[in-house]
Amino acid sequence: MKVAYFDCFAGASGDMILGSLMDAGLELDTLRGEIAKLGLGHYDLQVAKVVKRGIGGSQALISVDQDHHGHHHRHLHHIEGIIGRSDLVDEVKEKSISIFRRLAEAEAKVHRTTVENVHFHEVGAMDAIIDVVGSVAGLAALGIEKIFCSPLHVGSGTFECAHGILPVPGPATAELIKGKPVYSTGVEGELLTPTGAAVLTTLASSFGPMPAMTVDAIGYGAGTSDPSIPNLLRVAIGNRDDAASGLEVERVAVAETNIDDMNPQMYDYLIERMLGMGALDVFLVPIQMKKNRPGTMLCVICQPELLSRFAEFLLRETTSIGLRWRIDDRFKVGRQIKEVQTEFGPMKFKVAHLGNTTVNVAPEYDDCKRVALEMKIPLKDVMEEMRRTAVNLGTHE
Repeated sequence: MKVAYFDCFAGASGDMILGSLMDAGLELDTLRGEIAKLGLGHYDLQVAKVVKRGIGGSQALISVDQDHHGHHHRHLHHIEGIIGRSDLVDEVKEKSISIFRRLAEAEAKVHRTTVENVHFHEVGAMDAIIDVVGSVAGLAALGIEKIFCSPLHVGSGTFECAHGILPVPGPATAELIKGKPVYSTGVEGELLTPTGAAVLTTLASSFGPMPAMTVDAIGYGAGTSDPSIPNLLRVAIGNRDDAASGLEVERVAVAETNIDDMNPQMYDYLIERMLGMGALDVFLVPIQMKKNRPGTMLCVICQPELLSRFAEFLLRETTSIGLRWRIDDRFKVGRQIKEVQTEFGPMKFKVAHLGNTTVNVAPEYDDCKRVALEMKIPLKDVMEEMRRTAVNLGTHE
């Protein structure tokens, strides 16, 4: 599987993403050809080799004829129409529109209006359309199948825009980075722009340290400002060895805490709450603690961006006064939920695939339980019948 990892040590913007991809091997003519499929004119795209505080990179230079494009007042439906009518492949269209929709939702929240009424300012200008579509099309042209991203460096202080002087991160950016790991080191200025935040938070599958990969190319995309650190976005492009096996790789956070002084009746409540909060798994392990006391290790697996939420919950809701955490990679097979018409009515089954092969089909327990209660028949009979249905479903995959 070919993957890309964006290292946002100096934040990110749309032109920095474009520059990093070109610095890593994306041909300028290829990028121009993809953007030309939008059917728009009166703009130019170039690339320049620059050095930022001793590190070389590529800067995407977008020039727009303001006399032609400046009078256009674009709303979301205008941008969706431009992308939807283009000759771009469907996947690039869908991802590009998703990015602009998230931008519109963020702007609507900030300005207390509706998505349909949002008037795009900086984010809706011609250069932003080129940034977004160029980033999505460029990743596709490079054959990138999955994107990972570091925590996002947002900067600090204030910055000037069409609305005046605003705090860093800007209001729209702040909306877009909700639930994602971010930080600031005190570097002055806006390091993460709304366009950069929208592209990365929409496309990246996880945020954290660089995943296990064989790196084939590294690129640096330069921004236009000159903060106290190199104004560059680094991308590493390479391969993960799981592609041939058909396995998927997912990055997860694991939090653990040892407890020996809590009423065990509380575990039912804790597990139910954490699963409802989005935990991927919660489980208990019996352990022997200091002073020969029997205890329980409570383990939570979650998306990395949700780690702080679960850490706070555990320290607030249990008798624990500390916990351990780590970032792990895990293999998993592809899976999907299918609804099948059975003698008990519609029932859900989880179907697991390894490549093109179905390796497991299992009925959803909650559906089996519901049928048993509604029809007043033994649960084991329902599950046994559904197991037979699952075997047939797997055979006909």
